[in-house]
Amino acid sequence: MRNYLVVVADAARARFFELIPVEFPELESGPNLVEIEDLVNPEIEEKGRDLWSDLKTGRGKAPGEGAAHGYDDHRERHRDEIERRFAHLTGAETINRVNRQKVDVLIVTAESRMLGMLRDAIGKKLPAETRLTERAEDLSKLDVLELHTHLAKEGLLPPRKPPQG
Repeated sequence: MRNYLVVVADAARARFFELIPVEFPELESGPNLVEIEDLVNPEIEEKGRDLWSDLKTGRGKAPGEGAAHGYDDHRERHRDEIERRFAHLTGAETINRVNRQKVDVLIVTAESRMLGMLRDAIGKKLPAETRLTERAEDLSKLDVLELHTHLAKEGLLPPRKPPQG
């Protein structure tokens, strides 16, 4: 059986899965998708005052009775940078796992913006013998069995088979 690695990511979390064959196919359903790591982006989880001193963005008042004026405190760029750093960390962990586990097939799923950042992070570091499949969809909230079923329906993973005995 081929060696699969599945990476499912969003801005807050990256989950890594392996496809494990069953030891006794006559007694067990399989192969089984197994979660092997869960990376969490703690910066994206910070709320309001933990990240910015002023909860509101975009308006300020001049001293005294002056008129309100607009401003840009660059929150979107800051959030983009947080996501980019997490994508870089996720990409580095993906390459480490691909090399360590001799992965034949790498499947990466994320919403399109995060997928683009992951593509940049993985870049040309992927070994030539590893086949990469990307899907621009957020599957991060699915449980393991739902994820396996979804990816098998897409033809990306072998489906689970009932016991053969």
